[in-house]
Amino acid sequence: MKHGKMLGLLGVSLLIAITLWAQEQQARRDPLTFLLDCSSGDCPLLKGAPQTSGMRGGSVKLRPGESVDWHSTGEHEEALVILHGSGVANIEGRADMPVHEKMLAYIPPATKHNVTNTGTGLLEYVWVVAPVGQK
Repeated sequence: MKHGKMLGLLGVSLLIAITLWAQEQQARRDPLTFLLDCSSGDCPLLKGAPQTSGMRGGSVKLRPGESVDWHSTGEHEEALVILHGSGVANIEGRADMPVHEKMLAYIPPATKHNVTNTGTGLLEYVWVVAPVGQK
């Protein structure tokens, strides 16, 4: 009986160790690089797990007068890095925020917003969203 219990405990311990090792391997993320070359207007680049720990991102190209349409950050915070052109970040309940190249705009969690190209040329930016509250 003692021998059977010992084998059972050993089996459970081995199963726990393998599970922990597998979770650790799954949590590892490899560095990566890629070109920001997309032909469409909105191009997702970072797509969350398993590629990242929850961060997502992409690039947007808007012609004069175009916008991305209203959406919410939900449980994420968002950064917009303006690469080229100018426009406005429309934030629900607030005055429009002008944006232009070499500028970053931060959108807090649970914020309904839109981006509109108000300039005369292409507005191009990179967006990155990450979940909040993770430690």
